[in-house]
Amino acid sequence: MNMATVVNPVTERENYLNQEYGVRSWLLTTDHKRIALLYLASITFFFFVGGLFALLIRLELLTPAGDLVQADTYNKLFTMHGQIMVFFFLVPSIPAVLGNFLVPLMIGARDLAFPRINLLSWYLYIIAGILMMHAVLTGGVDTGWTFYTPFSTAFSNTKVIEAGLAIFVVGFSSILTGLNFVVTIHRMRAPGMTWWRLPLFIWSMYATSIIFLLGTPVLAITLTLVIFERAFHLGIFDPTRGGDPLLFQHLFWFYSHPAVYIMILPSMGIISEIVPCFSRKRIFGYSFVAMASIGIAVLGFLVWAHHMFVAGMSIYAALIFSFLSYLVAVPSAIKVFNWTATLYKGSITFSTPLLYAFGFIGLFTMGGLTGLFLAALGVDVHVTDTYFVIAHFHYIMVGGAVMGYLGGMHFWWPKISGRMYPESLGRLAALIVFIGFNLTFFPQFILGYLGMPRRYWQYPPEFQVLNVLSTAGSTILAVGYLLPMAYFLWSMRYGKHAEPNPWGAAGLEWMTPSPPPTFNFEETPLVTWEAYDYGNIDLPKEVPVER
Repeated sequence: MNMATVVNPVTERENYLNQEYGVRSWLLTTDHKRIALLYLASITFFFFVGGLFALLIRLELLTPAGDLVQADTYNKLFTMHGQIMVFFFLVPSIPAVLGNFLVPLMIGARDLAFPRINLLSWYLYIIAGILMMHAVLTGGVDTGWTFYTPFSTAFSNTKVIEAGLAIFVVGFSSILTGLNFVVTIHRMRAPGMTWWRLPLFIWSMYATSIIFLLGTPVLAITLTLVIFERAFHLGIFDPTRGGDPLLFQHLFWFYSHPAVYIMILPSMGIISEIVPCFSRKRIFGYSFVAMASIGIAVLGFLVWAHHMFVAGMSIYAALIFSFLSYLVAVPSAIKVFNWTATLYKGSITFSTPLLYAFGFIGLFTMGGLTGLFLAALGVDVHVTDTYFVIAHFHYIMVGGAVMGYLGGMHFWWPKISGRMYPESLGRLAALIVFIGFNLTFFPQFILGYLGMPRRYWQYPPEFQVLNVLSTAGSTILAVGYLLPMAYFLWSMRYGKHAEPNPWGAAGLEWMTPSPPPTFNFEETPLVTWEAYDYGNIDLPKEVPVER
C-alpha cells in the first residue's frame, strides 16, 4: 500500500472539527443560532463601550465644578453614550440575540426564512459599528444622540456625517432582521402552531418587526437629509437657508418614539415567558396580552410629537398628542395587570429569571407612570430637558429593556450554552442590579423636578448630594452588570450540563437538546397543545412529529 494515500482517522477528525468550528465556519455560517452568538459578542462589546461613557459622565457630575473633562468633551461623552447604547445595544439586543436564537425554535422551524440575509444583517451591524468606533476614536460627536438641527448640520465640527452613516447602516441591519422574522412567522410555523398557539415572545417579536419595517426607513431618510445638508449646504432643516428645523424633529421622533417600543416590546415578550413558567400557570388573558403587543406597535406611531410640546407646535395638536400618549399606556397596563394576575395564587419559584421579571415589572411600571407626567402639557413644560426626563427614559430603557434582556439571558442560557450558571450568583446579581439602578436614577427624578437641566457640564452646589448618590449607584450597577458576564463565561467551562428542559417550561424550544442541533428538529414537530399549558400533566416531554 502506498503510504502517501493512508489517511489517519484522528487527523481526518481534527480536519472535520476545524472546518466545523473554525473561524471561517463562524464568519460564513447561516445557522441562526450561531449568528445569534455573533450578535451576542458584538452587542456586549458595544454595551460596555457605552457603559464606559456613562461612567465618565457620572464621575464628572460627582462635583459641581467641571473638573474631570472639558465642556466639549462632556458633550461628546453624553452624545456617544446615547448613540451607542440606543442604536448599537438597546434596539438590536433582544431581537438580534434572543430573537435570532429562539424564533425558529419556538415555532418549530429549522432556520429563519432567509439565512443568508440573516448573516448579511450581522455584517451590516459590524460595518456600522466600525464606522461608529472610528468616529469615536477620531474626534467623537457632540450633537446629542438626537442629531438636532441646525447644530448638527451647520455648527458642529465633529464627526456628524460618519456617525450618521453608521446609524444609517445599522438601520438596514434592523430592517433585514425584521423582514426575516415576519416572513418566518408567517410561512414557517410547524403544523398545529396556529396564531393563537404562538408563544407571546413570538407575538412581541412580530410587533417589533412591524416597527422595524415601517419606522426605520424614516430614520434612514432623515439622517440622509442631515448628511446631504451638512455636506452640500442644502436648505432642508437650516432656517438661514430656508429650511425648517421642526421638520427634522417630526421626522426623527416619528421613528424614535416607536423605537422605544422596539426596545421594550421584546422584553415584554420575555416576561410573558418567564412569569407563567415560574408560577406554573397558563398566562392570564393570553389573547389580550398578544393583542396588546400589536396595539403598542400601532399606537406607538401616533404619539411622537409629545417630545415637541415646547417646540412651538399648535396647542390643539399638542392636546391630541397628549391624549394619544395617555392612550398608548393602556396596552402596556394590560400586560402588567395580566402578569400580576398570572402570579396570583401561582406555585412560584424565585429563580433568577423571575427575579429579573419582578425587577422589570416594578421599574417599567415606575417609568410608565412618570411618563404620564410628561404627557401632561403643564407638567411637561416644567420638566422638559431636565433630569426628570433622563430618569423616566432610563426607567423604561434600562430598568425595562435591560432587565428583560438579562432575565431572558438567564432563562435561556441553559438552552443557548448547554450549561447551568450558579443560581446563587444569579440571584445576587439581580439584587445588585435592582439596588444600583434605583440608587442611580431615582435621585434624578428629584433633580429634574428641582430644575437641574440635562446635558450641563456644571451645576449648582445644592444639587451635589443627589448627584453623589446617583454616581454611587452607577458603580453598584456596573458591578451588577459585570457579574453575569463573569459567571456566564465561567459556566461555559465549569457549569453543570443542562438538561433539555431545566425549568420544566412549556414550548418547543425546550423539547430539543441543550444546545440545539444545527437544524433544530430531526423531523417537523406537530403541535397539539395550547401555549403555556402548565395545567396539563400530559404535556409531551419529547417533540411529537408529523408523519
